[in-house]
Amino acid sequence: MSMPDPLASRRAEERVEVSWSVDCRSEETFLYACITNVSALGLFVRTDVPLAVGTCVRLSFSPDGGPAFDLPGEVAWVNEDVLHSRNPGMGIRFVDLVADDRERLVEVIHTIAYVRP
Repeated sequence: MSMPDPLASRRAEERVEVSWSVDCRSEETFLYACITNVSALGLFVRTDVPLAVGTCVRLSFSPDGGPAFDLPGEVAWVNEDVLHSRNPGMGIRFVDLVADDRERLVEVIHTIAYVRP
Protein backbone atom coordinates (compact mmCIF):
# COMPACT_ATOMS: atom_id res chain seq x y z
CA MET A 1 0.00 0.00 0.00
CA SER A 2 1.52 3.33 -1.05
CA MET A 3 1.45 6.44 1.06
CA PRO A 4 -0.57 9.40 -0.29
CA ASP A 5 1.44 12.25 -1.73
CA PRO A 6 1.02 15.27 0.61
CA LEU A 7 1.62 17.67 -2.29
CA ALA A 8 -1.07 16.11 -4.45
CA SER A 9 -3.91 18.05 -2.87
CA ARG A 10 -1.89 21.26 -2.88
CA ARG A 11 -1.15 20.84 -6.57
CA ALA A 12 -4.57 19.66 -7.74
CA GLU A 13 -4.80 22.56 -10.18
CA GLU A 14 -2.68 22.86 -13.30
CA ARG A 15 0.41 24.95 -12.55
CA VAL A 16 2.31 26.68 -15.35
CA GLU A 17 5.74 28.29 -15.31
CA VAL A 18 5.68 32.02 -16.15
CA SER A 19 7.83 35.11 -15.77
CA TRP A 20 5.45 37.97 -15.03
CA SER A 21 6.18 41.17 -13.15
CA VAL A 22 3.89 41.74 -10.18
CA ASP A 23 3.12 44.53 -7.76
CA CYS A 24 2.37 42.95 -4.40
CA ARG A 25 0.79 45.28 -1.85
CA SER A 26 -0.09 44.73 1.78
CA GLU A 27 -1.16 47.28 4.39
CA GLU A 28 2.47 47.96 5.26
CA THR A 29 4.53 46.86 2.27
CA PHE A 30 4.86 47.31 -1.49
CA LEU A 31 6.93 44.77 -3.41
CA TYR A 32 7.80 44.76 -7.08
CA ALA A 33 8.68 41.14 -7.82
CA CYS A 34 8.26 38.28 -10.30
CA ILE A 35 5.64 35.53 -10.55
CA THR A 36 7.38 32.29 -11.52
CA ASN A 37 4.38 29.94 -11.62
CA VAL A 38 0.62 30.25 -11.43
CA SER A 39 -2.47 28.08 -11.06
CA ALA A 40 -6.18 28.77 -10.62
CA LEU A 41 -5.65 28.58 -6.86
CA GLY A 42 -2.54 30.71 -6.41
CA LEU A 43 0.93 31.63 -7.53
CA PHE A 44 4.56 31.84 -6.45
CA VAL A 45 6.24 35.22 -6.09
CA ARG A 46 10.02 35.11 -6.25
CA THR A 47 11.48 37.66 -3.85
CA ASP A 48 14.35 38.00 -1.39
CA VAL A 49 12.00 39.74 1.08
CA PRO A 50 8.92 37.51 1.45
CA LEU A 51 6.03 38.64 3.62
CA ALA A 52 4.87 36.71 6.68
CA VAL A 53 2.50 33.77 6.34
CA GLY A 54 -1.07 34.99 6.71
CA THR A 55 -0.39 38.46 5.26
CA CYS A 56 -3.25 39.69 3.04
CA VAL A 57 -2.05 41.14 -0.27
CA ARG A 58 -3.28 42.67 -3.53
CA LEU A 59 -1.55 41.34 -6.64
CA SER A 60 -1.42 43.45 -9.80
CA PHE A 61 -0.01 41.82 -12.92
CA SER A 62 -0.51 41.68 -16.68
CA PRO A 63 0.02 38.21 -18.17
CA ASP A 64 2.11 38.50 -21.31
CA GLY A 65 0.97 42.08 -21.93
CA GLY A 66 -2.74 41.23 -21.70
CA PRO A 67 -5.34 42.97 -19.56
CA ALA A 68 -4.22 43.53 -15.99
CA PHE A 69 -5.39 41.50 -13.01
CA ASP A 70 -5.81 43.05 -9.55
CA LEU A 71 -6.47 40.08 -7.27
CA PRO A 72 -6.70 39.50 -3.52
CA GLY A 73 -4.51 36.87 -1.93
CA GLU A 74 -2.94 35.61 1.25
CA VAL A 75 0.61 34.43 1.85
CA ALA A 76 0.22 30.65 2.36
CA TRP A 77 3.87 29.64 2.80
CA VAL A 78 7.34 31.17 2.61
CA ASN A 79 10.72 29.94 1.45
CA GLU A 80 12.89 32.21 3.59
CA ASP A 81 16.30 30.63 3.01
CA VAL A 82 17.48 33.41 0.70
CA LEU A 83 21.15 32.50 1.08
CA HIS A 84 20.84 28.81 0.20
CA SER A 85 17.64 28.48 -1.83
CA ARG A 86 17.59 28.71 -5.58
CA ASN A 87 13.94 29.80 -5.28
CA PRO A 88 13.35 32.27 -2.42
CA GLY A 89 9.90 33.75 -2.17
CA MET A 90 6.33 33.07 -1.13
CA GLY A 91 3.38 31.00 -2.20
CA ILE A 92 0.20 33.05 -2.35
CA ARG A 93 -3.30 31.59 -2.49
CA PHE A 94 -6.08 33.60 -4.08
CA VAL A 95 -8.95 34.55 -1.77
CA ASP A 96 -12.45 35.73 -2.61
CA LEU A 97 -11.95 35.87 -6.38
CA VAL A 98 -14.98 37.01 -8.32
CA ALA A 99 -16.17 34.54 -10.96
CA ASP A 100 -15.07 36.72 -13.90
CA ASP A 101 -11.51 37.02 -12.59
CA ARG A 102 -11.28 33.27 -11.88
CA GLU A 103 -12.60 32.38 -15.36
CA ARG A 104 -10.21 34.78 -17.07
CA LEU A 105 -7.27 33.49 -15.02
CA VAL A 106 -8.10 29.87 -15.87
CA GLU A 107 -8.39 30.83 -19.55
CA VAL A 108 -4.93 32.46 -19.46
CA ILE A 109 -3.43 29.39 -17.76
CA HIS A 110 -5.01 26.98 -20.24
CA THR A 111 -3.87 29.11 -23.19
CA ILE A 112 -0.27 29.09 -21.93
CA ALA A 113 -0.35 25.34 -21.27
CA TYR A 114 -1.81 24.69 -24.73
CA VAL A 115 0.64 26.90 -26.63
CA ARG A 116 3.75 25.54 -24.90
CA PRO A 117 5.07 22.15 -26.02
